[in-house]
Amino acid sequence: MTPGQQDARSVVAGQALAIAAAWSPVGAPAGWWLTAETLVAIAEEDVLLDLAAEIPLDRLPPLLLAAAVSFLVRERRPPMVRHYPEPGGSRPPPDPGFRAELVEFARAERDGLAELCATHRYQMNEVGRCADVLPVLALIAEEDDRPLAVVDLGTGAGLGLHLDRYHYTYRTAGSPDRTVGEPSSPVRLTCEVRSGGDRLPVPSALPVVADRVGVDVEPLDVADPHTFAWLAACVPPEAGAVTRFAAAAAIARADPARAVRGNLLDVLEDVVDSIAPEALVCLVDTYVHVFLPPADLRRFDRLLAGLGRRRDLEWVSVDPLVPLGPDARAGVQGLDVPADWVRDARAGGVFGVIGRVRIRGGRRSGTVLGRAHPGAAWLEWR
Repeated sequence: MTPGQQDARSVVAGQALAIAAAWSPVGAPAGWWLTAETLVAIAEEDVLLDLAAEIPLDRLPPLLLAAAVSFLVRERRPPMVRHYPEPGGSRPPPDPGFRAELVEFARAERDGLAELCATHRYQMNEVGRCADVLPVLALIAEEDDRPLAVVDLGTGAGLGLHLDRYHYTYRTAGSPDRTVGEPSSPVRLTCEVRSGGDRLPVPSALPVVADRVGVDVEPLDVADPHTFAWLAACVPPEAGAVTRFAAAAAIARADPARAVRGNLLDVLEDVVDSIAPEALVCLVDTYVHVFLPPADLRRFDRLLAGLGRRRDLEWVSVDPLVPLGPDARAGVQGLDVPADWVRDARAGGVFGVIGRVRIRGGRRSGTVLGRAHPGAAWLEWR
């Protein structure tokens, strides 16, 4: 094994263990075991780590390989498929024999897994993150009576564009649940508010969304069976997550939103110009900017400044600190982040910083509002 190959294995193993830790904290829901165990196996089992180490690091090797495993398991239907929940189904219990089955499956399906990883990219469509975005939009709507135009950056399948068609429950220990949204919606999102529940802006009614458009280098059509199957495989194999995804995909299929193909830095100006001037443009980014290189983050800031000289804007971000890993130091919006959050991130904590940048009359201001679990299980409000 060359030094370069050994280095790649070490980096990928570290990534896998860090993500696994986010899915196995003290008190984690029992249904998270399969996600955590899959990622630990990728870090520790040679057949899986070898596969992951062949994937370019910028394509999120542990997550991409985990998705490929999920896709092939559901397609091939081996006995280990019993561990993977179905939409609307129950939560399969932890099984100490899963690791051995996974390793055996990876050996038997090595070529198929490698082919999937070479021809696909990891595309997380966790609709639960709408529960992180909604309080920020509620705050914006409280201050500004203009209808909102939601521009979802890195939209993928566009599930975040329909956030006004979902039902939300915010749960704070010792307090009554707070709910908002469509009572009959098949997408029911529940989020634990671990702190700041008394300050969390949960509106009595959902903000009015006058326009919605997604931007992505590869917009995804959930009406296509293969695309739907791949996106379903990218969802963590947890009963609630797979149920949320299936229900949200059904809404997106029934009423597709406008999508623009292209690099967001290249097409955003035209997208914003296409929106009616009476609407307040809200750029929404969940786990997208964290993957932009520093030069592209600076370019986005310049683009935002230019657009902000022509019309009012909002930028809502839910992103981990950059850079990812033990060198974490700052949020993608350039806002001051609490020092204890930086320490948490450097110690392996995985969370998204909820931030808001406001531009009015060309003047920019911003606030860090909270942080949230990447799987939308909890949030903390400042």
